Amino acid sequence: MPVLHQMQVSGNCYKVRLAARQLGVELTLKEYGLHDGATRKFDFLSKNPNGRVPLLEFEDGRMLAESDAILWYLSEDTFLLPADRWGRAEVLQWMFFEQYSHEPYIAVARFWLSFAPKDELEKRRHLIPDWHAKGNAALGVMQTHLAGRDWFAGGRYSIADIALYGYTHCAADGGFDLAAYPAVVAWLKRVACQPGHMPLQD
Repeated sequence: MPVLHQMQVSGNCYKVRLAARQLGVELTLKEYGLHDGATRKFDFLSKNPNGRVPLLEFEDGRMLAESDAILWYLSEDTFLLPADRWGRAEVLQWMFFEQYSHEPYIAVARFWLSFAPKDELEKRRHLIPDWHAKGNAALGVMQTHLAGRDWFAGGRYSIADIALYGYTHCAADGGFDLAAYPAVVAWLKRVACQPGHMPLQD
């Protein structure tokens, strides 16, 4: 059985757990602490030199890092990835958006405002307006896209939705007001109604 090296509170790790649950893929979870530095120690760095979770470890010794790469691997030839070329390209478009324009602000704000030591937050408090401005810009792009459709890619629920759901559904932890984005809120409810859905803290 594959081992998912992960942190329970991480939205990136949650994305992998959610997709695996919906696909019926069983995983063994190996938990790491948020502040214990375990992912920076030799044992973990020998598996992933980037020192980050999630990391999917296979029984044959192969390692796959990066949440969206893991999502893509798990979803190949399943209902979570469109079969047509254009649909797959749309999925990638939104997964790249999530990692470049969304996660760096919404996830970062969530970490510092909800999980970081207070003294460390104070050193970065001047960055909060920028995180919020850029995170809200990403939510605005999502609002515009979802105003005329139910899903992000291929006309149906896919790993593009899972990738964006991971941190959007808990964006309030980072000080974002999702009420300003009604189409996003409606989409979050649709995702939560999908078979096999599980909460972040399951």
